[in-house]
Amino acid sequence: MDQLSAMRTFIATLDAGSLSAAARLLGRSPAAVSRAIDDLEAHVGVQLLHRTTRTIRLSDAGERYATACRRLLSDLEEADLAAAGEGAAPRGLLTLTGPLVSGARVLRPILDAFLDAFPAVKAKLLLLDRQVNLVDEGVDVGLRIAHLPDSSLIALRVGEVRRLICAAPAYLAARPPIRGLDDLAEQDCICMTAFGQEVWSFATPDGQQRQIRMQPRLIVNTVEAAVTSAAEGRGLTRVFSYQVADEITAGRLVPVLPEADASAWPVHLIVPEGRLAVPKVRAFVDFALPRLKAEFGRISGR
Repeated sequence: MDQLSAMRTFIATLDAGSLSAAARLLGRSPAAVSRAIDDLEAHVGVQLLHRTTRTIRLSDAGERYATACRRLLSDLEEADLAAAGEGAAPRGLLTLTGPLVSGARVLRPILDAFLDAFPAVKAKLLLLDRQVNLVDEGVDVGLRIAHLPDSSLIALRVGEVRRLICAAPAYLAARPPIRGLDDLAEQDCICMTAFGQEVWSFATPDGQQRQIRMQPRLIVNTVEAAVTSAAEGRGLTRVFSYQVADEITAGRLVPVLPEADASAWPVHLIVPEGRLAVPKVRAFVDFALPRLKAEFGRISGR
């Protein structure tokens, strides 16, 4: 058995999501892919996957083994590229991740332009509203909106975002003017489960917290629902600046008390240590950094 080839087949199957999809990706038959995984399981002495031709599920041992395989294959790729020298051209599969909204609105168009510029690179973009472990999940580059803990990841700051209260011009025209935070409690509001349903907290310039108890007319669990309802004049909502940048530019929403909250969240591109030596990763980071800085500068909420 060629263990390295079998490990690559195992990881390709995980990434593709099924034996048949992995077979198409690798240019092999599903039976050949299944046989390679059988051989790998026999070699390590445990079952790695619960599988059919259409579905797969990692065993507990398989999860641990997949993490180790990804690290080993990544190290081998970096070693090959280091031997090839700086002249190696960007090529291969680039895997990225980002939050659902900012990933779709900001990261995806930049990735599309990058693929146009580098035809030898293919990409996989995972849009997830959870924190992805880049190393364990085999991701090359992540866009993260958060205060980052110390880690071995390389973090490249591209900007910041803040929360904004917004409403449609027609809604504001039909209501008494909102001059301060105390006026918010008398307004119709569209709240999100992720941001607190009834209490909105604001960071004051002196570092204190001010809390306003709201009276929600509508509670939703997605940004898209909150923004759409607000743009249709149903009330105030509170989201991150990048989530309503297009609506504000188009005039469908208007910021309300934009200086009321002094808090901000940094935005970074994050890369596992060592991956910047890989040409496809280095090329994407160099391509994306100035474009992300420009975009988050435009949509920071200031």
